[in-house]
Amino acid sequence: MTMPHRPFRFGVQVNGTGTRTEWAEQARRVEALGYSTLTMPDHFTDQLAPVPALQCAADATSTLRLGALVYDNDYKHPVVLAKELATMDVLSDGRVEIGLGAGWMVSDYEQSGIAYDSPGVRVSRFIEGLHVIKSALGPDRFSFEGEHYTITDYEGFPKPVQSLPPVLIGGGGPRVLKFAAREADIVGINATLTSGAVDESTFATMTADAVDDKVETVRSTAEAEGRLDAIEMNIRAFMVFITDDVDQAIGTLSEFTGAPADVIADSPFALVGPTDKIIDDLRERRERWGFSYVIVGQNDIEPFAPVVAALAGT
Repeated sequence: MTMPHRPFRFGVQVNGTGTRTEWAEQARRVEALGYSTLTMPDHFTDQLAPVPALQCAADATSTLRLGALVYDNDYKHPVVLAKELATMDVLSDGRVEIGLGAGWMVSDYEQSGIAYDSPGVRVSRFIEGLHVIKSALGPDRFSFEGEHYTITDYEGFPKPVQSLPPVLIGGGGPRVLKFAAREADIVGINATLTSGAVDESTFATMTADAVDDKVETVRSTAEAEGRLDAIEMNIRAFMVFITDDVDQAIGTLSEFTGAPADVIADSPFALVGPTDKIIDDLRERRERWGFSYVIVGQNDIEPFAPVVAALAGT
């Protein structure tokens, strides 16, 4: 059994640099081209901070949804992040998506002095963090006592416009994928990043066979929980080449990643070819894996726009 199919929608992942005018104009352009969502990473590198930058993008647009891909649970206490998310949802008239993760990029932790705990500890803390965020965004006062967070008689304010903004959880390993299948509205399939950096080991977990296994973990867990129809499947396409010279582009990617050309061609993390081929590939990949929510990079905004025009909402 495959994942249920939903209509296509598309997002753009951007770092956000430059002036306020440039940032606002980019957000308006993304909206005008038919993209559903503007997302940002959450790192301490050369990017704007996601919360104020996304609010600025919301102020410049009227329909564009805003989210992080993803907020690192370790960088903000979940009560603080919940209040910021609720405020953004109010000030954007209900356009926030909540992307949350356990944190992975070791250089962020090293530079900031935040403790880089083992993957198991970071995931456990993230699981508690999401529970706190959902509770803080809910209608009632609550208390929570976990291993990592203790919340006492707290009622979150403001309340979001959306009863609960949709939650996106991206995962590469079985524990996070199973949790996502139980708790998320949007499940992102990721590479496995246990090394703490993008390196030669990363692409080995981005192959079609690896994605088969990851999606099956989500599907079987969601089916057991009675949530198959509640989940939207997402993928961030990292390697996008709109080109008529497919062989050359795949060869370039093969040389860069060290993966065989046929493996690159079949990976859902790569979209290579002319517009018509990419449209066909996306339809086939939705059939195979359920991917209907596809996010591309900042440099892909204009080249990928014809694909968005052809497929969004279908």
